[in-house]
Amino acid sequence: MKLALKVDVDTFDGTREGVPRLVELLRREGAGATFLFSLGPDHTGRSLRRLLRRGSAQKASRIPLLDQHRLPALLYGTLLPGPDIGGRCPEQMRAVRDAGFECGIHAWDPARWHDRLAQADEAWTRAEMQLAYDRFEEVFGVRARAHGAAGWQMNLHALRNTQRMSFGYSSDTRGTCPFLPTYNAELIACPQIPTTLPTLDELVGHDGATVDTVADRLLEMTAVQQAATGHVYTLRAGLEGRKLAPVFETLLAGWKAQGYELLSLRDFCDGLELEQLPHHEVVFGEVPGRSGAVALQGPAFLSPHAPAADYRWTRDRAVIAQHVPPARTAGAA
Repeated sequence: MKLALKVDVDTFDGTREGVPRLVELLRREGAGATFLFSLGPDHTGRSLRRLLRRGSAQKASRIPLLDQHRLPALLYGTLLPGPDIGGRCPEQMRAVRDAGFECGIHAWDPARWHDRLAQADEAWTRAEMQLAYDRFEEVFGVRARAHGAAGWQMNLHALRNTQRMSFGYSSDTRGTCPFLPTYNAELIACPQIPTTLPTLDELVGHDGATVDTVADRLLEMTAVQQAATGHVYTLRAGLEGRKLAPVFETLLAGWKAQGYELLSLRDFCDGLELEQLPHHEVVFGEVPGRSGAVALQGPAFLSPHAPAADYRWTRDRAVIAQHVPPARTAGAA
């Protein structure tokens, strides 16, 4: 049984402090992982605006903000300038590669991507992805082969760019198994390896789960839900690499005891005939414990039946975006 570990590196502190701790822990446990880096400014403070949206404040209270971020980080991009992650942390990033872990792209500015992508046009979307793509090559000396969008936020332009930028695969969606994406009947030739398991911040506070019991809750799921192609778990360097490191250590030990092989996304794909994967529509909806819409693995392409999944479907955000003012250019704050 395979279980891929996908590490979203969203913040400056997560890169400096959480990433080295995760590398040490993963090496000690003999586990593989894919680290997806944010390569531009850390504007965590601007993300606080999402707390005003319905449901966000309740979710944030489950894991206090000061357990997720240092106080100065909550001001990055507002009262304090956002540090340039890729410009200031290239050695920490290259150390991950040198330790034998796969590295890929998360975003240029994850806060801006999360907040503006739904309304973004092709030029804005491509510019944001190109900034991250170019910085990755500057840091690592090679082109990125893996992409995992911040907050599982995607649009048609971003999906097209995963193909144009020749990523070997992307992990931008939530779903149940690897698939080739379609969007309004357009085929996208870049496989999606979706996150199949809930995240810790989605589980804490749900059905009585606490920080002390959330590892047991997740291990119960993987003991029962042994997907045919395996699972993909997304963790955050700033959370599992810092405050919730003991929880993640418990998860690693538990998954090994259950017989899972802990892998990077690249190794997870070994043995899959990527060009033979089923086609599924990319749709947008909510997942339990997370506010707002995310990109989801929808029905099989041309299938008249909706998937049997615990998602609440919403209208396609690309359609909604046609009725809102266009986003500013990529250089705008």
